[in-house]
Amino acid sequence: MDAIVDPEVERYAEEHTTPPPEHLVALAEETRASLSTPQMMTGPVEGRLLELLVFATGARRVLEIGTYSGYSALSMAAGLVPEGRIVTCEIDPQVAEVARRHFAASPYGDRIEQRVGPALDTVEELEGPFDLVFIDADKEGYAGYVEAVLPKLAPRGLIVIDNTLWSGRVVGDGSDADQTTRALMVLNERLREDPGLVCALLTVRDGVTLVRRADDAGAAGPGG
Repeated sequence: MDAIVDPEVERYAEEHTTPPPEHLVALAEETRASLSTPQMMTGPVEGRLLELLVFATGARRVLEIGTYSGYSALSMAAGLVPEGRIVTCEIDPQVAEVARRHFAASPYGDRIEQRVGPALDTVEELEGPFDLVFIDADKEGYAGYVEAVLPKLAPRGLIVIDNTLWSGRVVGDGSDADQTTRALMVLNERLREDPGLVCALLTVRDGVTLVRRADDAGAAGPGG
């Protein structure tokens, strides 16, 4: 992943973010040592952002599409109310096994349910509502994931979508964009233009978009 934020600024932000606990440090070390694409791992700054979003929303039910090695799920678990739960979906059994071990070794293993297989199949099986949905999986599938989770989003629910700046490649007219970049460009335009949604694309790491339904501003709190 090419840097969007100046590396010195990124380093400063990380140094002035509460450091991760030991179980996340251990997970990050194994991810870098044993998996082929460690850059896919949620870093400490975005991890804390996810934790704070879960905490601030008072989320009781969280859905994650794209577990990878489990850093984001464990980050979010720390922000849950004690009775809160996360369902996390991963299609790759190898990385799912890494995540499973680190979930079990953490203080939050009982808060996380892991599903291995195509995420759309899992979402179809699940009953809502979810107070927060984090999407960080195959980019060409993002639009489908958003459509699948919107009907299962709780009143005042929040969707968080990762990698929406895609190393800055989404900027421009798209004439020389590859298929993945075009898919993200289309998604970003769809979110911005949909009158039923309110979104903000943040320049955190590789781009993080926050989305809520426009008609939910006055709805009841998390969980309905």
